[in-house]
Amino acid sequence: MTTAQHYECIERLPTTEEHAYLWEAVGWGNVNTEMTAASLAHSVYGMVVVQEDKVIGMGRIVGDGHMYFYIQDVAVLPEFQGQGIGNVIIEQLIHYIRSHCFSSAFVGLFASQGNDTFYERYGFQNHAPGMTGMFKVME
Repeated sequence: MTTAQHYECIERLPTTEEHAYLWEAVGWGNVNTEMTAASLAHSVYGMVVVQEDKVIGMGRIVGDGHMYFYIQDVAVLPEFQGQGIGNVIIEQLIHYIRSHCFSSAFVGLFASQGNDTFYERYGFQNHAPGMTGMFKVME
């Protein structure tokens, strides 16, 4: 547990309700809470940022916990953005990965439009054209 300004960072996954609240608050659309509950249960690691018993930020890691790590669901309530909370979340997630991975582990993420420079500060890069990130959403 660490305290950043007047926020408390807690190593735990968000609840399904907290996840849905933050997901929708940052404009990612509606979320299927049944799917979210199962997904959260299979996460490698998670953390939330709390102010006065209210979750205002979250981040989690999915993957196999040794060779592949994917940073997911980094979200901060819009009214708290720009205050360094996202930095605290990313730094904690990277710290967890560093302390649990083997050398040459792969760490991936997808950045929301306009947030790529935020992640570049932490060493994430676009590897095109030599490597292409691809995904498919199952309907």
